[in-house]
Amino acid sequence: MKNKQGKIWGFTEQIFGKNNVSIHRIAVNPGGFCSVHKHVYKWNMFYVESGVLDVKTWKNDYDLVDKTTLYESEGIMIKPGEYHQFQNNTNEMAIVYEIYWTELDENDIERNGVGGKQI
Repeated sequence: MKNKQGKIWGFTEQIFGKNNVSIHRIAVNPGGFCSVHKHVYKWNMFYVESGVLDVKTWKNDYDLVDKTTLYESEGIMIKPGEYHQFQNNTNEMAIVYEIYWTELDENDIERNGVGGKQI
């Protein structure tokens, strides 16, 4: 399914979406940047096809803002709950794959009693 949407910073186009995975191809205009935001449950990965993308991540584990510059064939993963922002600080368009997914929590169970076996 292709669903292209214009953004103030460029455009995004969903190229796959199923169950717990969504893949978007985004084009970030020179000087373009997204809002500072977070995802409550989703992981967020950026993988650069062409161009350069700066990604800032406000870390929850310590009082620091990480800035990572991604070049062609490089990527970064952002944990759920971490504020982040991307920006294209070059004079060339950046083409990036943005991948979202959720993970199943193996400890996602609340028990009321214990199991057993009737004889």
